[in-house]
Amino acid sequence: MTFQPASGPVRPAGRAAPDGVLDAVRVAARRRLSGSGSHDWQHTLRVYRLCERIGPEEGADMFVLRAAALLHDIGRCFQDESRGRICHARKGAELAAGLLADLDVDPDLIAGIIHCIRTHRFRDGLEPETIEARVLFDADKLDAIGAVGVARAYMFAGEHGACLHNPDVDVSKARPYSADDTGYREYVVKLSRIKQRMLTATGRRLAAGRHAFMKAFFKRFLLEYEGIK
Repeated sequence: MTFQPASGPVRPAGRAAPDGVLDAVRVAARRRLSGSGSHDWQHTLRVYRLCERIGPEEGADMFVLRAAALLHDIGRCFQDESRGRICHARKGAELAAGLLADLDVDPDLIAGIIHCIRTHRFRDGLEPETIEARVLFDADKLDAIGAVGVARAYMFAGEHGACLHNPDVDVSKARPYSADDTGYREYVVKLSRIKQRMLTATGRRLAAGRHAFMKAFFKRFLLEYEGIK
């Protein structure tokens, strides 16, 4: 999937980031991420580190990208508490806009950060239009696949009372946030498709190896589940 630059947030050039803003953003973000283990502060730090790796290779504005990475999931608790009815990307963008305005961040920088947060999710039909938004999208998705992705899938399933596996249920018909929302369902309906959705060259390269590991893991998982291995 290739997105062409379009009207919307424009990456600011040559603006200095306010002193101490990222430190303040880090503190504020961590306070809001004390809940869900699969989307906790450790997830945010892993996404942040991936942005640090991918961003320079892709020519991203690192202040915008770092701030967006720290804030991208601050609306997650609202989505979990509503069992999916509230979009955490939309809620997080709203919260981040107020937080950044209070820190006196330049409005152009805020627009770029908010665009990253608002478009980092699969849904709503919004497309990441800036380099920074594409990098954050890729970093967030990379943390959902590979060895870490498998671990997070089962952590998320456990958070919502799902069983290890339910071969009697068609995974395509199983409801999210239910007892049938297993790690294997997450792999079939979502994680197995992530490799094709990456938006940057660096992201695609990293996704290839993670996808291969994940595919091998679930093949082995099913064999062990059935007692074949």
